[in-house]
Amino acid sequence: MNTTQSTVHYEVLDPCLLGRPVHRLPVFAAQLREDLAQAMRLNVHRRYWGTFQVDDVAFSRLDGNEARQRWLGFAAPAGQIAFAMERKVLLSVLNFRYGRAAKPSSSTAVLDPAVDEQAVRVTATEERLAVVLGQQLAGTLAARIESNLPAGSRDAGEDESVKPGAAAQPGKGSWVITVSLSDGDLQGKVWFALDKQVMGNVLHGLLPERDTGTKSNKNPGPLAARLQVGLNGRLVSKETTLGAMFDLRVGDVIPISLHRADVMLEDSRLFTAAVTEHKGKLCLTNFEDIE
Repeated sequence: MNTTQSTVHYEVLDPCLLGRPVHRLPVFAAQLREDLAQAMRLNVHRRYWGTFQVDDVAFSRLDGNEARQRWLGFAAPAGQIAFAMERKVLLSVLNFRYGRAAKPSSSTAVLDPAVDEQAVRVTATEERLAVVLGQQLAGTLAARIESNLPAGSRDAGEDESVKPGAAAQPGKGSWVITVSLSDGDLQGKVWFALDKQVMGNVLHGLLPERDTGTKSNKNPGPLAARLQVGLNGRLVSKETTLGAMFDLRVGDVIPISLHRADVMLEDSRLFTAAVTEHKGKLCLTNFEDIE
């Protein structure tokens, strides 16, 4: 008898992320996807991206194929953002930017569909274009992070632009945003690696409003002082017969004597109180517990 055993792989929890809104990262990914798609359609960027589409945006931890890419560094207001792009995407943008009929020269390299990208040598134009594209996309990412932050947590600096910085290989396990792009049959990826400060701002911007405002009220006071209840004062009650009640006419007077009033919480009788007059209003005073 053959038995098949299936191994269940459980996700390992990072203790540094406990209590943080990691489950809301897909919300940020959807926002960023819309931002990138809109940015690539702007006239100033369309001359680079042509008909490229943003198919997907997802968060992961750096491992495997991403670590082997050539990373560029960018300084954002919140921290450091590393950027990498598959070379086939970069060469496709280069091909569109300088015309599909162009031939490879000393300053440009055009990718023919039948040519292996490994056979096309890296040129200075290609390297400059990678920086331009990285700065465009990293700027869109930084703007999304900044817009999600509460007003009091946003960077107060005057210069909020993203600038090229020193290239640095992100460490294994770093948070990575993978952007999947397509242009017809061509499919490729772009990656952003976020340092701890940038990733912290991403998570901070995803906190629900009720959580971000808890620190503003440091001393709300005891619950008994903040809980509102409604009390009713029953000034008088009188027993009468049903026949006497049906005999009542307009102008009849019911004689009563006003003693202590009952103070009610819904249907529960809690106190008795003396009835007094103050500036033309009836008031309750001298409260006593029923018990």
